[in-house]
Amino acid sequence: MHVGSFVLAAQFPGQGQGEALHRAVRSAEVAEEAGLDAVWLAEHHFVPYGTCPSAVTLAAYLLGRTSRIRIGTAVSVLPTVHPVALGEQAALLHLTSGGRFSLGVGRGGPWVDLEVFGAGLEAYEQGFPESLDLLMRWLREPSVASTSERFPFREVPVVPRPSEALCETAGPEVVVACTSPASVRLAAERGLPMLLGMHVGDEEKAEMVGLWRKHARTAGRSGDEILTAAHVSAGVCQIADRRTDAVETLVKAMPGWLKQGLDAHVTVDGRARSMRDPVAYTELLCGLHPVGTPRLCADRLAATSERTGISRFALLVEGSGDLAATEENVRRLGAEVLPNLG
Repeated sequence: MHVGSFVLAAQFPGQGQGEALHRAVRSAEVAEEAGLDAVWLAEHHFVPYGTCPSAVTLAAYLLGRTSRIRIGTAVSVLPTVHPVALGEQAALLHLTSGGRFSLGVGRGGPWVDLEVFGAGLEAYEQGFPESLDLLMRWLREPSVASTSERFPFREVPVVPRPSEALCETAGPEVVVACTSPASVRLAAERGLPMLLGMHVGDEEKAEMVGLWRKHARTAGRSGDEILTAAHVSAGVCQIADRRTDAVETLVKAMPGWLKQGLDAHVTVDGRARSMRDPVAYTELLCGLHPVGTPRLCADRLAATSERTGISRFALLVEGSGDLAATEENVRRLGAEVLPNLG
C-alpha cells in the first residue's frame, strides 16, 4: 500500500494566499521526512478553494526541495493548456527528477477559466479525449504532428525525449481524474490509471474500478496490465487520540473554507450549479475516510483497499487549516499509521 498526501494549498478564512502556499510547501517537505510515498498537488484558478494555479510549476519546485518522494499533479487541467506544452513540462520534470514525477490530468469544470485562457466551452465539453491523446503521443513518440482542428501543426521532434535512459521508466506516469462512466472508459481504453475523488465512498470506487477493468479488457489490454493498474483514491485524513477530536477539528475548520472557496467558482456560461452544504459535506468526508485514531485510520485505509482493489491513496492532510497542526498530522500519519499497513 502506498500512502501520499493531497495538497490543495487551501486558503482558509482569515488567511492570506502566501500563508496557504507556505503551508502547502511545508506539508510536502514534512511528508518526505515522515516516510510518505507521494505528494499530489491540486490546481485551481481565481478561487481561494485552492491557491495553486499551476500544479506542474509547484511540482517542479517541490521536486527540487525533496530527494525521494514522488510528486504528482492532481490534476493539471488539460482543457485550459496546450497538450504539447504540458507534455514538454512533464518530460522535463520526469528526466530531471530521475522519474519521481507523476502527471495527473483532468477535465476541470465549466468555469470562467475557459474564457480567460481562450479555450472555450467546447474544450471542456468535447475536447478532452483529443487533448489527452495528443499529450500521450508527445510522451511516447520521438516526433509528433497533428491534423486536428484545434491543434494543427507540422511534424516536430520531441525534445526532451521522456524515454531517455536516465530514467527506469519510458516516460512519466499519467493518471486520469475520473468522475463519470465516460471518463472511466476513456482512461481504461488507453490503459491509464484513475484518480478517484474524495467525495465518493468505497462502493462507488469499487464499481468504477470494475468498470475500468471491463473496458480495458474490451480494448485488448493484457491481464497483467489490468491487474497492476495503480489507481489512486483521494480522501481526507485527520489523526487524533480520539475520533471525536479529529472530527471536531475538521468540522470547525473545513466548512468555512469550503463555503468561501466553492462560492467563488464562476461558470463560463452562467449555468446554474448546485452547492453542497459545507457542514454536511465535511461530516460526509469524516465518515468516508481515515479520520480518528491512528488504529482507526489504518483499518479504514486497509478496508478501502480491500473493497476497491486500490492500493494508492492521496489524503488531504491540511483540513485543520493550521500549519503546525498540519505538520503534526502528517508526522503522525507517517509514524503511527503507515507502520500498521502492508
